[in-house]
Order: sequence, then C-alpha cells, then structure tokens
Amino acid sequence: MPKPGYSERLYNADLGPVKQDWSAYNIFAFWLSDVHSVGGYVVAASLFALGLAGWQVMTSLVVGICIVQFFANLMARPSQQAAVPFPVICRISFGVFGANVPALIRGLIALVWYGIQTFLASNALTIVLLRFFPSLGELANGQFLGLSALGWLSFMLLWLLQAMVFWHGMQAIRRFIDWSGPAVYIAMFVLAGWLLYHAGWDNVSFTLSDQVLSPSQQAWQMIIAAVIVAGYFAGPTLNFGDFSRYCRSMAAVKKGNFWGLPVNFVVFAATTVMMVSATLPVFGEMIDDPIETVARLDNTYVALIGALTFVTTTVGINIVANFVAPAFDFANVAPRLISFRTGGLIAAVGSVFLMPWKLFNNPELIHYTVGALAAVIGPLYGILLVDFYRVRRGLIDVDGLFSTDPKGTYWYKNGVNPRAIKALIPAAIVALGINFGPQFGDLHYFSLFIGGIVGALCYAWFARDIKASYAGR
Repeated sequence: MPKPGYSERLYNADLGPVKQDWSAYNIFAFWLSDVHSVGGYVVAASLFALGLAGWQVMTSLVVGICIVQFFANLMARPSQQAAVPFPVICRISFGVFGANVPALIRGLIALVWYGIQTFLASNALTIVLLRFFPSLGELANGQFLGLSALGWLSFMLLWLLQAMVFWHGMQAIRRFIDWSGPAVYIAMFVLAGWLLYHAGWDNVSFTLSDQVLSPSQQAWQMIIAAVIVAGYFAGPTLNFGDFSRYCRSMAAVKKGNFWGLPVNFVVFAATTVMMVSATLPVFGEMIDDPIETVARLDNTYVALIGALTFVTTTVGINIVANFVAPAFDFANVAPRLISFRTGGLIAAVGSVFLMPWKLFNNPELIHYTVGALAAVIGPLYGILLVDFYRVRRGLIDVDGLFSTDPKGTYWYKNGVNPRAIKALIPAAIVALGINFGPQFGDLHYFSLFIGGIVGALCYAWFARDIKASYAGR
C-alpha cells in the first residue's frame, strides 16, 4: 500500500521501494548475462583486430571494464539507498515529471536494441531448427515484410520466450539470469575447445590483424579500445539502479560488480579471442560473428550447443538490458495506467513494429538512430551523478519522490527542474556534434565522456542555489 501523500500520478507498486534481498551473486549473474552476448563477442574480437599485441588489448580491456565498474558503482548507490528504479531516481535531478525525459531516452534506446537482439537470437534459433528439421527449409523461401516464414517463426518463438520470462516479474528474471550466465560459459568452453582441437594450437595466433603500428599509434589505439568497451556498456550501466535497488547492501553490489565486470569480462574476452583465432585455420578465414561460426560447423551436436548458447546469451542480455529498462521507464510516464508488465509489453510489441531486421540490414540507419539517442546518455550521467554526489551530498527524500505537493523537495517548477533541462540541451548538442561531425575524426569515440563532462559542468553551475541549501547537512 502507498504511504499517505503518495500521488497515483507518480506511484505504483513496481516503482515504489521494494524488499532488498539480492546478494552479490545475483549482481554477478546480472553482468554475466549482460556481457555474454553476440554484441559483446563481436566487440571483444574487434579490439584484437586493431593491430595491437595481445597484452596491449588485454590491458585496454581491463582499463575499459574498470571504467564501467566505477560508473556502475556510482549509478547503483542512489537506487540501492532508496530501493527505487532508475526513472524514479531521475526525479531527484529532473523533477517528478521532468524525469520522463531521461527515462524515455533510455527506454527508446533499449526498445531499438531489444528488437535487434531478438532478431539476432532468432537467426541462431533458425540454425537449430534447420539442423533438426531440414524440411523447414521450404519455409525460408519468400518473404513477408522482410522476413521469410521461417524467420517469422524463429523471431516470434524468441519473442514469446522472453515475454514469458518477463511476465513472471523480477524474481523470475533473477532466477533466469542466475543460471543462464554460468551455463553459457560451459557451452562457450566446449565450443572453444572443439575449434582449438581442430585448428591445432600451433596454428592459432592471438594477434588478429596484420597492421603494423608505431608506438604512438599503439598507445592511441589502446585508449580507443578502452573507450569502446566503456561506451558499449553505457546503456545498461546508466539504468543499473533498476537492479541494484533489490540488493541488500552496497557492499554486495560492489562485490558483484567486481566479479561480474573486470574478472568475468577478461575471461569472456580471452575465450572469444581463442574462438575467433581458431576460425582462421578451421574455415580458412577469420569469422568474428559467432552465429556464422556456428552455422559453418559440420558437427551437429557442437553446432546445437553453439546455437543454443547464443540464443541463451541474447535472451539474457535482452531481458536485463533491453526489457527491464523500458518496462520501468514507460511505467514511470503513467504509473496509474502502466505497470511494470504493461511497460514491458509496450516495449515488446513496439520492437516488432520497428522491424529490427530492416534496421540491422541498414547499418547507417542504426548508426544515426541509436547514435543520436546514445549521444545523450553522456549528459545524463553527468547531470545525475553531479546532482546526487556533489550538489545533494548523497541525500534522498524518498517520500518527496512520489509527491505532487508544490512544496515538495522535487517539485521545482510544475514538476520539472529547469536547471537539469538547461544543462542537458547544450551538453547533448556538443555530444551529437562530436558524434556525427566528420571533422572530429576519432573524437567521436569520446562523445559519451565529453557530453558527460559538459552536462556535469553546466548543471553544477545552474544548481548552485540547490547546493547552497544542502550545505552543512
């Protein structure tokens, strides 16, 4: 039951404070599901193709993932402290209604990637279906709205599987990710072992590029590699509070983040590189798409293990990174009408109408659509973190998060904090300009951080009066 004074325009049971009983293992499993994906596989493999030595890439991976760990810990604290999800925490900085701006930005990014990841997983499922039911090949002929009948069958099966897990709530999601992440490791080790056995250890090289770089070029590529890793996880790290809210303590969050990020990511990356390196002697060419690798395997059982592995990984990352986020974000818009389940259903149905297979087949469209939204993530980091840690000194008025009282802590001006909006606009313009301006060259890799710095500085300036009111508390 909501406390007296809580507004139905801001509160429902999904958005309000929850029981905190998650352990460090649950957070560790969350990152297993988030890291173990087709996208993570390709990113890790691509870094080894930059012309760097193996130790240089591993160094960059460690630095990049430690940056992710640092920000994950920062973003976790307010939600763990108040036991509320990311969009509700955004009310602190943006106002009780202004929080819909950052929430919808994050929700739309997740919705786009939810559709794309489901499509990628459906391709792996198609491999399994054709291996065991070759007669289904007839359904691969012809197309309707860009997909064959077999493509639609695989896509909708995965769509329904994810919806079933999600529909049973966060406890079901926790149980799913608790076993799926570790299970993926077993399957990946089997697949890597099979590829290495057929390649022969002496035929495997862990430098996946024939580029020769100068020392300065190597240093620059190492920095870029670290930034790529940090940028890849920017979305799920931003709304990490959706999961840390369930944790019993920040100590448990930090422990889970340590094992799930630097330790887990390095092991995953090393396994990925072994698999990619082995594809050259086995298939005669380097393949960095794990689904294509699985499709070429002539051993039915190994192919089945591989395909099911990447189906599971994609379902895992989709649920934790691209399903939970829009569910809370859309529920935040109209809590009285939209529950966590309804918000997730909106995201799932919306992902079908996006026709992600067409997005995926048009890399330029993906780049501009998702790039434009992602460029705004940096400013959101800057505003939210500076406001919580520097301006408000880590203090939260939990009751004020659900109050429409004009005298409430987070009412500001008609429920919107104009300081946050004024900081977001110039920071987003700078980030977008750097991200899409060809004249900036490699600086586009840093748009996330530059936008974050600009957003933080602007907000710190505009919120001087708020900071003064918290002095001495």
